[in-house]
Amino acid sequence: MIRGGVQDLNRLDGDNRRPFGPGFFDLVVIDEVHRSVYQKYRAIFSYFDSLLVGLTATPTDQVDHNTYQLFGLEDGVPTDAYPLEEAIADGYLVPPRAVSVPLQIPQRGLRYQDLSAEEQERWDELEWDEDGAIPAEVEAGAVNSWLFNRDTVDKVIAHLMTHGHRVAGGDRLGKTVIFARNNAHALFIAERFDQTYPQFRGNFAEVITHSVERAEILIDRFSASDSAPHIAISVDMLDTVIDVPEIVNLVFFKPVHSRTKFAQMIGRGTRLRPDLFGPGQHKTDFYILDFYRNFEFFGHHPLGVEGNLVRSLSERVFRSGVLVLTELDRLPGVRDGPRVDVSFPDTDSQVRTVLADSLHAQVVGMNTDNVIVRPQRREVELLADRTAWASTDPATVEAMERVAGLPSTIQDPDEGAKRFDLLVLRLQLALLTADPLFDADRERAQEIASRLLELTSIPAVAEQAGFLDEIASDDWWVDVTVPMLEQARRRIRRLVRLIPADRRRLVYADFADTIGPGVEIAFPGLSVAFDFERFKAKVRDFLTEHRDHLTIQRLHRNQPLTSTDLAELERILIDSGIGTPEHLHRARVENDGFGIFIRSLVGLDRAAAVEAMNSFVAGRTMTADQIEFVELVIRQLTQSGVMEPRALYEPPFTDLAPTGPEQLFEHDDLDRLVAALRDVRTTAIA
Repeated sequence: MIRGGVQDLNRLDGDNRRPFGPGFFDLVVIDEVHRSVYQKYRAIFSYFDSLLVGLTATPTDQVDHNTYQLFGLEDGVPTDAYPLEEAIADGYLVPPRAVSVPLQIPQRGLRYQDLSAEEQERWDELEWDEDGAIPAEVEAGAVNSWLFNRDTVDKVIAHLMTHGHRVAGGDRLGKTVIFARNNAHALFIAERFDQTYPQFRGNFAEVITHSVERAEILIDRFSASDSAPHIAISVDMLDTVIDVPEIVNLVFFKPVHSRTKFAQMIGRGTRLRPDLFGPGQHKTDFYILDFYRNFEFFGHHPLGVEGNLVRSLSERVFRSGVLVLTELDRLPGVRDGPRVDVSFPDTDSQVRTVLADSLHAQVVGMNTDNVIVRPQRREVELLADRTAWASTDPATVEAMERVAGLPSTIQDPDEGAKRFDLLVLRLQLALLTADPLFDADRERAQEIASRLLELTSIPAVAEQAGFLDEIASDDWWVDVTVPMLEQARRRIRRLVRLIPADRRRLVYADFADTIGPGVEIAFPGLSVAFDFERFKAKVRDFLTEHRDHLTIQRLHRNQPLTSTDLAELERILIDSGIGTPEHLHRARVENDGFGIFIRSLVGLDRAAAVEAMNSFVAGRTMTADQIEFVELVIRQLTQSGVMEPRALYEPPFTDLAPTGPEQLFEHDDLDRLVAALRDVRTTAIA
């Protein structure tokens, strides 16, 4: 049974003392085969010459492509599956009753101008931060993250105690899990429960999180039928694995955007429990009280929003370095030269050489006997030759990208320095590509310099005070160059770790909240492998494998199409068995055209997205909030390929401009932005 970890990998590497050879096991069973298992432990699976069996409770259409590939299976088609609906129909699990309960403050946030005169006075008296600044509003995302409102929590508790399933002849609330947003939120819920229900004060409701020392003891007590606690307030710890058949109420007091996680959390209530409500009165269902509109979210996003596997900081620095190398090579006269032993390179060519030296050193530190490095041995050996770094032709760049993130003996433990490296590389790349969002990263660098200037009592900072003062000013950035940025990186990177981490003050308030009646809604089949979603997954894989196809390239780069282009692509999808005419018809109808459907799967090249926004950005001086807003638009286009103007009035844009884009832009500017979005859409329509 593979449980994974560094120690497992270490046993496969090193010297002749390794205890396991490739043929040691006949069968390897992998539990919890979720979307990250392939990336984390693929070296183990490749090492052993054995049969593989993978088990997971993850819905079939949410298992990662690489995981299916590991078992030689078609995406979305496991060897065997037992859907939730089938298990319920067969009598092995009980169904949920989903109730959506509208709650105003967590969904809309708070605005000073909307408060009563009395509440405005209380607002002014709150200790918002150490500087005494008073905000005009608090966004919805801050509620239950660092702003905790008594009336909000009290109303949720009251609704649970009134409408939740009860046991012991109706005298006691049944076993309940409240999914809280963070540990501070969980503690506040427990405190308010004890305040509002003093007769149960003590152990009726307990916080069970990774921060609680006796968490395992509390879980054992919660698992016992008649013992307290009867309410477990959890952050992540009870989302999976725990098996308590007595659970009859699940309270979602937090947003969930991962469909996989949502399904696993709901699974906590599905277990059978005979005689729970009395002799012969078995558990037949359980309540889900949803205070964050999660069911509405998954109604609009049936697959959820699954985050990409996060690349390590070291890998992101390496990849960004490769991008900068590539752009430098586009400049006339820039060539890779002999090793440059200078503290502060002052030409583009010198920057190119020292950057190539740095990346090359990391590759030299990659041990090809390492089980993780071994599959990329050819690329590592190629790039271990310094002469290979003299060129950034497509084949060499592909090799560089393949080795990015592999373990190396060249390690920098200074996280702050590496983050500053990444910031400077982004600045250099933006400078080289004329990215209008250069200013956003420039402001971040100026902020770092300004914060360091507050620490001149530290000798190392004092030595650079004059230079930091220049960086913090605007004059230094006029006609800034790539070598200047490199010099700044070298002089500042080791100081960044001295900046104290920001700590958001927790704010406890008491403003009147509004709760609506709970509405029971149809429970979406979370474990059903949607046929059309499976078709989309197949098309996405096809597009990835054939990204050099002319039509796909045109869509990805925002270039106009012809009807012949799309007709040929449709024919290929049908002839290859990826989809049926019915699939293609639905794709056209639901997306206002087949081109937009394909664009939504391949996204938009970032350079094309930036260029599309140039008509809006060019010639304008924008504020930091406006720049961030445009960056959100570019990210949306890069991810989804097209963007409807109405999305400007929805999250994440309302997180920055709660009342809409008019809060940041004049009407004429907004018309230009909408026109730019429509132009991007038009290019995908033949």
